[in-house]
Amino acid sequence: MIIYTPPKAATSIPVIDLASSFSADPAARNEVAWEIHKAARDTGFFYIKNHGVPEETLDDLLRTAAAFFSLPLEDKLEADIKNSACYRGYEPLAVQTLDEGSKPDNKEGFQIGRDLPLDHPKVVRGVANHGPNVWPSVMPELRVDLEAYRDSIAELGQHLVRLLALSLDQSEDYFDAGFPEHVVTTRLLHYPPQTQVREGNELGAGAHTDWGLVTILLQDEVGGLEVLNADGDWIRAPHIPGTFVVNLGDLVPVLTNGLYRSNAHRVLNTAGVDRYSVPTFFDLDYDYVIKPIASTLADGAHAGPAITVGDHLDAMLRRTYNTETPA
Repeated sequence: MIIYTPPKAATSIPVIDLASSFSADPAARNEVAWEIHKAARDTGFFYIKNHGVPEETLDDLLRTAAAFFSLPLEDKLEADIKNSACYRGYEPLAVQTLDEGSKPDNKEGFQIGRDLPLDHPKVVRGVANHGPNVWPSVMPELRVDLEAYRDSIAELGQHLVRLLALSLDQSEDYFDAGFPEHVVTTRLLHYPPQTQVREGNELGAGAHTDWGLVTILLQDEVGGLEVLNADGDWIRAPHIPGTFVVNLGDLVPVLTNGLYRSNAHRVLNTAGVDRYSVPTFFDLDYDYVIKPIASTLADGAHAGPAITVGDHLDAMLRRTYNTETPA
């Protein structure tokens, strides 16, 4: 494996054009995979353009998010996340704490995943984050728009994971066994404005790394996302029309023996207006075992332990919501 070594700490987030990755030409796909390899070694973050999701779809969903969060609190609380056994529904302000030891995040959210019936085998087993979505009775278009978006991003997530495999000198289908029962979580998020970091290090989203495999973020023009570079400086990841921001989660360093980065990031909305974003977390089957790839080991090094996707994500869910079981 040829390994890219970043020449210096990043001062910006690269933009990767996915157009040729949809080509039938293996060389063209490998060129895109090499760009992902470089970004994964450098910041663990990159933008993607020409990804196949129409820009009007992105704009429409952000408008849907703004309309939902403008509803009266009692309407949103019809789908209160605390009444879900699988972390679905509406999350009021200051429920989640992403930066352990800080005050809860200054944001509210609405979360869905794959809509699984109660007799689905994983639901019967009580597997975390598996079950039915919940919806408020008002605003029926919320379900239509959000489910269609989730499905399109899940397809894009599979495409990115195949490129990730190529970037590690593996076959494109290396992770395909984890696709049929994949885990996908899409969240609408609303960040009220704040003038500064508040007492107790309160931000819109505290500094954290993502937990799983790949995150695909749609953000509006307000901005506020910041990424920590190798020098310990926060660099901005501003809105670029028609793009997603992609970052790698904590399972990727496990998979790559630390070669690829899962990088800390945060949100601080000082723009004076409300900020909306829609992250989608794409992960493999909860039962899929993440095994360190031998080719990423330095000479004489030993691979770390394997872990299932589910064991890792379940532990992170419990920690960030400060609960042993969802209420």
